[in-house]
Amino acid sequence: MRLNEQVIAVTGSDQSYGRTVSSALAQAGASVILVGNHPETLAAHASNLEQRGGVAIPMQTDVSSPNDWLKAQNHILEIFGTLSGVVHLADRRAYSNLSLLSEHEWMELFNSNIKSTVGMSQLLQRYLPDTWLTIIGPHLDEVGFQVYPQRGALRGLVEQSKAAAIRVNMLFPSRASSNDDAADHALSASVLMLADPAMSHLQGCIFDVPLPTVARPQSPAEAVAWW
Repeated sequence: MRLNEQVIAVTGSDQSYGRTVSSALAQAGASVILVGNHPETLAAHASNLEQRGGVAIPMQTDVSSPNDWLKAQNHILEIFGTLSGVVHLADRRAYSNLSLLSEHEWMELFNSNIKSTVGMSQLLQRYLPDTWLTIIGPHLDEVGFQVYPQRGALRGLVEQSKAAAIRVNMLFPSRASSNDDAADHALSASVLMLADPAMSHLQGCIFDVPLPTVARPQSPAEAVAWW
């Protein structure tokens, strides 16, 4: 329960790594704001965490819109009076095999991930400079040509944060989420490490997070559940 005085927002918290990480933070004692686009799944996840003794509040927000994030940020301050940190899943994706996406759909995903991360960083720097930000970047075994400039842009943002008076770090998981908390434990442990007050000196750091190999989906239905 080493995080029991922290209020932490997790974006994309009703799916993939966001769900796993928010569960780990609640178990560690943090009050968790579950941010996402789907109110039903957010509410169900919040209820599950509350039943297990955690503190979780669902908050429907489109983080690709800076105005929407600013409203959410202000709402969190109204409720708790503080926002200790944000875990941002900068790996928005469709619930399908990403290799089937068109060039236009790829650009929408790219723009959403970069825009949400830059907008969030700027708003935290302007209004909440003491709030830390941990970014979960696109997983490393995704080899599509379009992911390299995305990773590069995110790396540049994190590296330059050292001079921007805001504490930003980033994690690159070795693969996509397995939707299994045990298999994805190393990523959750890395997020908890960065959230620990004893690690507050870490700033502008980028960590690759090795995860155990899991079976890839074989059928279209399995692919939908995977992504």
